[in-house]
Amino acid sequence: MESNDDPLKKKQVVDARARNISHNVRCTECGSQSIEDSQADMAILLRKLIRDEIQSGKSDKEIYKKLEDDFGETVLYAPKFDMQTAALWLSPLLVAGAAAGVWAYNKHRKRTNVHIMALNLVRGVPLTPK
Repeated sequence: MESNDDPLKKKQVVDARARNISHNVRCTECGSQSIEDSQADMAILLRKLIRDEIQSGKSDKEIYKKLEDDFGETVLYAPKFDMQTAALWLSPLLVAGAAAGVWAYNKHRKRTNVHIMALNLVRGVPLTPK
């Protein structure tokens, strides 16, 4: 009984790993679908390639590396973080920080102007040069 369960269990593990990897790989023909969801010829071939690589004993990391080497970094849905992509990954933070800085500066400037005007009124300094 155990000998019958072992190949079945191995096939289930291979299928689960293949589906997991396929969900994280972009179809090179469709672009907007994973190869798991796509029915394009290229997606079918890539799913078969992934299953063959798993059956040959490769790890998930090695399979992702092979796909990236063969098709480029855009084939992966989660591109890696390195010096080339750092500006792309960090640009939303930089824009948000700059916007917060401009907002804080304007708010401070308005508050400061009101205080200076109030002090000038108390001292008897007119609001305009005339």
